[in-house]
Amino acid sequence: MNQSNQSNTNQFHKGWNNWLLILAIISLAVLPLIFVRGAEFGGADGEAEKAITEVEPEYKPWFQPVFEPPSGEVESLLFSTQAALGAGIIGYGIGLYRGRSQKQKREE
Repeated sequence: MNQSNQSNTNQFHKGWNNWLLILAIISLAVLPLIFVRGAEFGGADGEAEKAITEVEPEYKPWFQPVFEPPSGEVESLLFSTQAALGAGIIGYGIGLYRGRSQKQKREE
C-alpha cells in the first residue's frame, strides 16, 4: 500500500473516531435525563452548605458573594459562558502546540 492510500485510510478512521466520540459525549449528557425522570440535578454548593450546617449549625460564612445573579437562569448562563471560554482557551493551546510541532516536523 502506498503512502497516499494509507494516509487517506488513516484520515477516514480518524473521522469516524471523532463522530463516535461526539456521539458518546452527547449520549452521556442526554441518557441520564431520559432514564432518571424527576431527579433533581443540583450542584455541589448546595449539598456542601447543607452538610456544613448539619455539622455546625452556628457556622457563619467568612466571605459574601461579590455578585449575586438575579436568577438561576442567569447563573447557568454565566457558568456555561465560563465553561465555553475555558474550553476555547484549552482548545487554542492544544491547536497552537500541535501546529508548532507539525511545523517543526516539516522543517526537519
